Amino acid sequence: MLACPLCQAALTQLDNGVVCPAGHRFDRARQGYLNLLPVQHKNSRDPGDNQAMVEARRAFLDAGHYAPVAQRLAQLAAEREPATWLDIGCGEGYYTAQLGEALPKAAGYALDISREAVKRACRRAPEITWMVASMARVPLADASCQFIASVFSPLDWDEAQRLLSPGGGLMRVGPTSGHLMELREVLYDEVRPYADDKHLALVPEGMVHAHSETLAFRLSLADRGARADLLAMTPHGWRASAEKRARVIEQPEPFEVTVSMRYDYFLRQH
Repeated sequence: MLACPLCQAALTQLDNGVVCPAGHRFDRARQGYLNLLPVQHKNSRDPGDNQAMVEARRAFLDAGHYAPVAQRLAQLAAEREPATWLDIGCGEGYYTAQLGEALPKAAGYALDISREAVKRACRRAPEITWMVASMARVPLADASCQFIASVFSPLDWDEAQRLLSPGGGLMRVGPTSGHLMELREVLYDEVRPYADDKHLALVPEGMVHAHSETLAFRLSLADRGARADLLAMTPHGWRASAEKRARVIEQPEPFEVTVSMRYDYFLRQH
């Protein structure tokens, strides 16, 4: 199942790590994850989300603010009953762990390019194979996955198609144009609209759009720490001025904001 990120040959267990027939060896960290991101595949010393973003997202998600998003993803995955699944761009593992609970008999894999994220993720569900790896060079064999989840994550469609077995599918979860609208209206002088379905133009031939739905609900964030975490885990918080961030965090009344997610499922035909 695991493939060498350098030569694509099969990886097998050896001591506290994995090795391919060519002798490329990758160690398992003490936290339990495999580091399958060779230095020559890195664009920076520590790619992906930094520790501050990871901790903010973990605190916000563990408080249950996005629980309906994760619950619906888990339901949709369970309906498809895959034998092997992958969370591509798993972050700190909040959604991944719930996928694992919904699919107890399936082999679960998860990867992110951020070592800080995966280091925390693997504490959630040791039975899942956690990897630090590139989404553009996923260290898994061709046609090895029946289900792929991509939540709030960039996506290499060609790589996803390579990983899926015929009849397998990818569930993409991402924000609609109305997501966090109230927050964006405070942070930006002008809120730029975008099409909810713009990602559909990127879907390669051989992948069929089989299902689409939207989940929307309101959050009332009374806690200043939760508002600060929301800002820290989104690009909006990093782009906005300190004054506008403070306006969100310090307001005396609860901050009301809309969560709006789109779920799209794509089947690999052949």
